Amino acid sequence: MQPVSSAEVDSDSSIEATSSPNGSEGPSTTPDTEISPPDSPFTPSEKLSDARQTAKKKLETLTLEEKFSLLTAADFWRTKAIPEKGIPAAKTTDGPNGARGGIFVGGTKAALFPCGISLAATWNKDLLFTVGQHLGNETRARSANILLGPTVCLHRHPVGGRNFESFSEDPLLTGKMAAQYIRGLQERGVSAAIKHFAVNEQETERNNMNTLVAERPLRELYLRPFEIAVREASPWAVMSSYNLINGIHADMNRHTLQEILRGEWGYDGTVISDWDGLNSTAESLKAGCDIEFPFSKKWRFEKLQKAIDDGSLTVEDIDKAVENTLTLVTRVKGDDVSEEPAEREDNRLETRELIREAGAQGMTLLKNDGSILPIDPRTTKLAVIGPNANRPIAGGGGSASLNPYYTTIPLDSIKQAIKEAGGNNEVTFAVGCHTNKWLPVASPLCTNIEGAPGVTIEWFYGDKFEGSPVLTETRLNTDLFLWDSAPVAKVGPHWSAIATTYLKPISSGKHTLSFMSVGSGRLFVDGKEVLDLSNWTEQGEAMFDGSIDYLVDLEMEAGKAVELKVRMTNELRPISKQKHHNSTHRYGGCRIGFKEQDHVDYIAEAVEAARSADVAVLIVGIDAEWESEGYDRQSMDLPVDGNQDRLVEAVLAANSRTVVVNQSGSPVTMPWADKVPTILQAWYQGQEAGNALADVLFGKKNPSGKLPCTFPRKLQDAPAYHNWPGEDLEVRYGENLFIGYRHYERAKVAPLFPFGHGLSYTKFEYGRPSINKKVLSSETGSTVEILLAVSNIGKVDGAETVQVYVHDEKSRLLRPEKELVAFEKVFLEAGETKHISLSLDKYAVGYYDPSIGHWIAEEGRFDVLIGASSADIRQTISFSVEKSFTWVF
Repeated sequence: MQPVSSAEVDSDSSIEATSSPNGSEGPSTTPDTEISPPDSPFTPSEKLSDARQTAKKKLETLTLEEKFSLLTAADFWRTKAIPEKGIPAAKTTDGPNGARGGIFVGGTKAALFPCGISLAATWNKDLLFTVGQHLGNETRARSANILLGPTVCLHRHPVGGRNFESFSEDPLLTGKMAAQYIRGLQERGVSAAIKHFAVNEQETERNNMNTLVAERPLRELYLRPFEIAVREASPWAVMSSYNLINGIHADMNRHTLQEILRGEWGYDGTVISDWDGLNSTAESLKAGCDIEFPFSKKWRFEKLQKAIDDGSLTVEDIDKAVENTLTLVTRVKGDDVSEEPAEREDNRLETRELIREAGAQGMTLLKNDGSILPIDPRTTKLAVIGPNANRPIAGGGGSASLNPYYTTIPLDSIKQAIKEAGGNNEVTFAVGCHTNKWLPVASPLCTNIEGAPGVTIEWFYGDKFEGSPVLTETRLNTDLFLWDSAPVAKVGPHWSAIATTYLKPISSGKHTLSFMSVGSGRLFVDGKEVLDLSNWTEQGEAMFDGSIDYLVDLEMEAGKAVELKVRMTNELRPISKQKHHNSTHRYGGCRIGFKEQDHVDYIAEAVEAARSADVAVLIVGIDAEWESEGYDRQSMDLPVDGNQDRLVEAVLAANSRTVVVNQSGSPVTMPWADKVPTILQAWYQGQEAGNALADVLFGKKNPSGKLPCTFPRKLQDAPAYHNWPGEDLEVRYGENLFIGYRHYERAKVAPLFPFGHGLSYTKFEYGRPSINKKVLSSETGSTVEILLAVSNIGKVDGAETVQVYVHDEKSRLLRPEKELVAFEKVFLEAGETKHISLSLDKYAVGYYDPSIGHWIAEEGRFDVLIGASSADIRQTISFSVEKSFTWVF
């Protein structure tokens, strides 16, 4: 919990900004109608035919000044257009679990897919391909051409802030899932921008942190997902990361960008910077970072000419980057220089069904003693309890957030499923506790100057509130972080604004108001100034900078509104940052939260509900406030201050048939795990989170998720515990090759739940494997094929993920005990048997030898370990490499 400061206190246009990354608006049920029909399918030949050759021809027509202009974005999201030369602008959008469009908070409604770790938990490559296709449709509906995803940074440590949007701790699982996602996306004519290249596994000081990593883990772990994606899917764009890699910023790192990506891998796409992630002029361009995002005059434009003049750059360097830029634009836009269409909604039935199916497949059943799940919805009396039970926990925070078409919540979905099944038992609900990191946004209780829902914003030209307002808007959310939605075209680069809203509480009491500011901000209550953050200095955890959350206690009467007024500017705060950013003005905005005084014993309510039920479904976890881009979690414990753990213990004592559902995007401490009979890891499942959960709880869907990351018993067991998050702006990857399950097996530390673990409502049997040959040769394309029968010996249909690990019996350099080298998900009806084939090639046995600068498959015997998890090996077989051989890519 971040520190707070407490004080005691006796239109012309409308923009509907309805959603916040921190969530406040009520959910709705799944729509059953099409909002817009599918548009005509993209035909690759229209734009992709000789994209590079087309780029070369356009390059020849450009002046040097025009070339310079193409190497920096035109605005926050778009590349530069030169229509008279047939060069259109390409629009980017975040990603990676949806296509948000051009406004960070409250923009065009969009499909919200399950987060990356949940998609990885499906272990379903075909599903990821289909997800990519639908994300392509969504991106095009936002009139965008480049989706900023997938995120393939590894889960080095359980508290990484963006673990939820990444796939896994394992590089092969990450790379294979990413490749399918990219293939599906780019089939729709939309470019992926795979990110973040590279070794960007933490948010703490991400812009300045120097990652010290040896060459073997760099190659075998952190670059491997990118390598697999480049080889198997050819992403049209790669995004460089913020951090330094062994002393050199990623955007100007010749070793990773030039020698490996462009050189060894022969990458033929475009490299773009992360937003505000460029750190030089000549060095970044020569290393291979082609396009700077967003628009800025800090590093390029006339500085490129100066670099040419002083010899640090050549015109050939410029031409190479411009050619790469034009190749990307040609791939996604061709010669289309027509006006960009407005963003639109495209709420398709098939996308909703896909999200629901993907959500159910990602659900990971960790424990089910006594077979409490699935629940019979017709006869079981349920208590649904918990801080996440009656609100939509759909995704994590930061650039992965968006304004979903709708959300579904567990309580509503459970009630609806019971009704559809013909059950008539009443479902009781108790919240049990609250988990707010910040107070909920005040929006639901607010009206604007006109008496309608929302906030009135009066915009002034310049930062001194002078003259009459240039523009008056209504926004529906009191999360007013205005990173990319201030009307700068009308108010200029230096602006001021007055936000006014009227807050009407439901009850009387000593309620709490919260206020955080991005730039300069002052809060007034009924005309009296209560907080002056004109020059705040205490940094909070807002993604693009902001103050801590300050709290104000207010005595309020039920139904009696108070006026809240904020005077804010986009002058950079604190002032000490102005020199660092070489700028006086940047982003502006604020956030107003509100919580009424508690008059309830929440745990007592939960205990009473649990006692009266046949089964208690307890939904706990974290949310977008705790797990987000911009900061790392401070603990693996469930927030806040142990209250959720106490709730679990109390409910379990009241009802032994308790199902704990945990919603999080990474492991959490479960001190009660040995006592609770049933645990379901639900991740963040997007807009269908409630429905997907209900499908699994009642057996409409059989859970088939497998853990893409190890769940340790405690944070101290994690491999990076001693090296996290670093000090003096350096983090040393001292665990070397041993992250995730590699560490737990080598150190013989038993995890709470191992990598790859996940139960089903049925049982599977593995037959004895056969292998087509006993020797893997150095011949190009050489493989060994393993054939395996898998049987569903239970009474319900289900799916099993067969995992293949390899153990090198003897190697010159130290290797992990086992490494995942292949996997296959197989769907089986009750009683059915299928034979699956698993192909292993040189990549399954090789490791990187820094002494020779190559990958090597070393002579010797390799054991193939086939199992249902890294700790549940069912069958083994072996083959050999007779003579060592090496390769580069």
